[in-house]
Amino acid sequence: MKTLIKNAVIVNSDETIKANILLEDEIISQITNEEKIADKTIDASGLFVVPGLIDMHTHFRDPGQEYKDDIISCSETAIAGGVTTAMCMANTTPINDNASITRQMIAKAKARGLIDLLPIGAISKGFNGDAIVEMGDMIEAGAVAFSDDGLPVSSSLVMRSALEYSAHFGSFVINHSEDCSLCRHGVMNEGKVAAKLGLKGMPKEQEEIMISRDLLLAKLTGGHIHVAHVSSAWSLKLIQMAKNEGINVTCEVTPHHFTFSEEELYDYNTAFKMSPPLRTNEDIISIKNGLKSGLIDVIATDHAPHSWDDKFIEFDKAPFGILGLQTLIPLTLKLVEEGVISMQKFVELTSTNAAKILRIKNKGKIAPNFLADITIIDPNLEYIYDENLNKSKSTNSPLFGKKLKGSAVKTIKNGKIVFDFPNVIE
Repeated sequence: MKTLIKNAVIVNSDETIKANILLEDEIISQITNEEKIADKTIDASGLFVVPGLIDMHTHFRDPGQEYKDDIISCSETAIAGGVTTAMCMANTTPINDNASITRQMIAKAKARGLIDLLPIGAISKGFNGDAIVEMGDMIEAGAVAFSDDGLPVSSSLVMRSALEYSAHFGSFVINHSEDCSLCRHGVMNEGKVAAKLGLKGMPKEQEEIMISRDLLLAKLTGGHIHVAHVSSAWSLKLIQMAKNEGINVTCEVTPHHFTFSEEELYDYNTAFKMSPPLRTNEDIISIKNGLKSGLIDVIATDHAPHSWDDKFIEFDKAPFGILGLQTLIPLTLKLVEEGVISMQKFVELTSTNAAKILRIKNKGKIAPNFLADITIIDPNLEYIYDENLNKSKSTNSPLFGKKLKGSAVKTIKNGKIVFDFPNVIE
């Protein structure tokens, strides 16, 4: 099967060119100025053609909480957001702390055939924090990293062991950076807004203290620590210091943390309740500067679906979490529009760097012999993100029902078109 994408503005992390792309079966075979004969032709005039997005932080809720979302619905949500590869966290029911569950998750995703699902195994058995999992067995089954996300690994000894063992297997650790002794049952950022609302706050230091510890343990062990959902300016200062010292650290931020501040919570909207919480406008500025400078390696969604019943309760009782897969592109394109990052940087942050971190050699770039995982983006498309477009079983996004700008209009996985935005291009 040959597919020609013509008149494409091809955006890679290192260059932008206008050319045609010929796909043969699962592979990109040619980048050419000639119009080749193909079984199917896609006219990408006026659109950006980028490598399939790689999301390093999602929650698919499968197994165990399929009423929120499952591997099938999240696969469909991912491709609607231009994501062709997704890493899913281990806080399922049962927890993904053994090879059997890892294999089941991958098999279910392969049966649907829309994305590559890369499970993240638990760090500790049962998330109990006192004994690490059988990392070798889980890596053999398909796990690509290890995290107790949703809970921190409080024991420094356990985290040291996790960093040492994961490094032995060529893998890495992702910690939920939170010093729980400082949480005090907080539900939002500690500060003036929390005081005005009468809600218990969580200080930024709860994140920064745990990041400091993990960076020191990475220095001690030589292991790779990936810092998830960085939300504070000081966290970024610590990561910059560690990188300057040669410590093996990478980090990610989420679109909601560079888009929204704690001030969104004045109406107690639980769709804005997340962990780590929305911080201050000063923190947003620091995150944007970190994206611009290259300090931040990856943009990841932390896609965390919750049912309407879960969220439609008192703010302090509602669970943390926000949808993210289908709003990744419009929120990140806003940074491009504002001049914070370029489209090439967009690709680096949403695809290329993730492929490098994961050591995937045939993803993250549009080039001959790379896998034909491709996202075609219309940066100017305006639409209402509502029940007609939402692919998730859940609706816990403050953007639900709002007008957005910019979307994937076609998503191609292994050379096959797996998503079409309704009535855009043929």
